[in-house]
Amino acid sequence: MASQTSTNNDLSSKFSLDVRDMGSLKQQARAGGKDALKTASTQFEAMFVNMMLKSMRDATPQDGMMDSQQTKTFQTMLDQQTSQNIAKKGIGLADMLVRQLSAKTDAAALDIGNAGDSTSAANAGSFQGAASLMDARLQRAIAAAGGNASATATTSSTDAAASTNKGSQAPHVRSFQEKLAAHAEEASKSTGIPAKFMLGQAALESGWGKREIKGRDGTNSHNLFGIKAGGDWKGKVVEATTTEYVNGKAQTRVERFRAYDSYADSFKDYARLLASNPRYEKVLASAGDASSFARGLQQAGYATDPNYATKLTSIIKRSLAG
Repeated sequence: MASQTSTNNDLSSKFSLDVRDMGSLKQQARAGGKDALKTASTQFEAMFVNMMLKSMRDATPQDGMMDSQQTKTFQTMLDQQTSQNIAKKGIGLADMLVRQLSAKTDAAALDIGNAGDSTSAANAGSFQGAASLMDARLQRAIAAAGGNASATATTSSTDAAASTNKGSQAPHVRSFQEKLAAHAEEASKSTGIPAKFMLGQAALESGWGKREIKGRDGTNSHNLFGIKAGGDWKGKVVEATTTEYVNGKAQTRVERFRAYDSYADSFKDYARLLASNPRYEKVLASAGDASSFARGLQQAGYATDPNYATKLTSIIKRSLAG
């Protein structure tokens, strides 16, 4: 018994998404005992928390001066350890799984109704059944969090995460969508681009409305799509600091951007830009698929951020409802 407790403690101190420890979890569960079941359930809870953190990270623009591959790596490591720490305190999921699986194993043992070795064998068998169920849930959680699992598991987990996000949108996401949905729907009529795709791009460009382009005097440009004011632009203009990527490296610059009287005008101008510029013909042709739409924009040179398509696709698929 002492050796099993030691293993539990060892596992709880490791990263929640260390896939190499899957074998240890399964071995414990198959050995039987509620301690093993509790450990596996806690690890599953940690993976679930990490999956939520990862979804939130993916839906948040990360194109600041301090963002790099190194910072993302350290952020991932911090998220993993944070998930483990949260799971140790518990959010209720592990306890629920223990109750659910324990009830099944206890029921199986009662059905046998025999004492001695027969009862032990029944308990071992029922705990193996619980281990198989837990193993499947752990594999799905690992797939959704970016670990090594089958393609089928990854797809189902991603779809489940997207469905969960749609049902429980963050307040700022819901507010942003409600405020601009009508303008997006109107622009959709003239371009054929789904309103959801345009809302996703507006969210990415403006940081869900928290980083809108404003003049030095604080005047709001209502420019939700980061459209710059070239030589052919005859309307109002504001100057603002922005981040551009040159050969993959972020640089801070002051650029001139178009300014509008309203958000409705911003959507209308965005629709005109995509419909009239030959660069975006393929974008309009692929407007039926979020990933193709996002990749088309990046390939057409809409933005210099090398991760622009990935970020936009994530926002459209994971954050926005409808």
